[in-house]
Amino acid sequence: MIRQLRLAPLALLVSLPLFAADTGTPARVATLTIHPGEVTVLHLRPDFESTIHLPEEITSVVLGSPGNFKAEHSEGEPDYVYVKPIKPEPSQSNLLISTRSGQHVSLELINDGSAGGATPVDFLLDYKPAQSFLVSEVTPEPGSTNPDTRVSPAAVTRPNRSAPSEGAPPSALELEYQQQQRINTPDWSKWENKQIETSLGDVRQWENQVAVCYSVLNPTDHAVEIVPPQIQISGQSQQNKRKKKKGANITADQLEIRDFRLSTTRLEPGARADGVVLFDRSNYKQSSEKLFLQIAQADKVDQPVLIRLPFTPPVAGDAR
Repeated sequence: MIRQLRLAPLALLVSLPLFAADTGTPARVATLTIHPGEVTVLHLRPDFESTIHLPEEITSVVLGSPGNFKAEHSEGEPDYVYVKPIKPEPSQSNLLISTRSGQHVSLELINDGSAGGATPVDFLLDYKPAQSFLVSEVTPEPGSTNPDTRVSPAAVTRPNRSAPSEGAPPSALELEYQQQQRINTPDWSKWENKQIETSLGDVRQWENQVAVCYSVLNPTDHAVEIVPPQIQISGQSQQNKRKKKKGANITADQLEIRDFRLSTTRLEPGARADGVVLFDRSNYKQSSEKLFLQIAQADKVDQPVLIRLPFTPPVAGDAR
């Protein structure tokens, strides 16, 4: 029943660009190819729900700012994600989607606000696998009087600057990732009631961005799936400290992820995954706030492993 309720509106989305100009809300529908080294910009607006369709089952959806956006995914529709802004004010966040085969789709969510004006709303992003022979651009239908309501992926996709291009030397982030993969025997940390073990690698700062290398081990006798990394800053509110209440009024925010590498999301028994994450770090913090690398299993995203990070790591280029 859930599938029927969702797919009926979806059929209407494909035809919306043909008459979007008459409704006063410019709408866009795009067919994209999955490229791990790209970040897709998704323009949203309050009172409109956008649909993301992937060519295979989605295993995890990680939203950077749950307070500003809502992302829905259900087992009844394993290859769809529905996204919408919660607040009318303009805001931004990121969305990371993982699929069963280990592919990742990274999106930048932009809420243009209620007064978005003529900025088009991305009603549907239809992803195709990289090996697909489909043309990755939706061309206007013959005779269409409003060709601008359809957009090519180049107009909605921002290249990932850290992704190595063919023939180009590897980026600093790629070099950090390769170095982490070369560590033969990481110093593993066990976590109480957790199925995974972790190892924190090199932590480097480039201006106001920080790169964190890490590894994850599955020591169990069954497969484990992990989700892309997150960075959390949390602390005790000043009001809570004055009242001396333990465990209450703990604040936690997710910092924006600029880029990441992850060798795999599915860990077979005894297998290891290596990764690196790049994020924007604030120039200051409160004394009670702490910075953490957040790693979670796909089936326990509400119970992540939190690895403490230094707020002032070595600057890239310093002696190790």
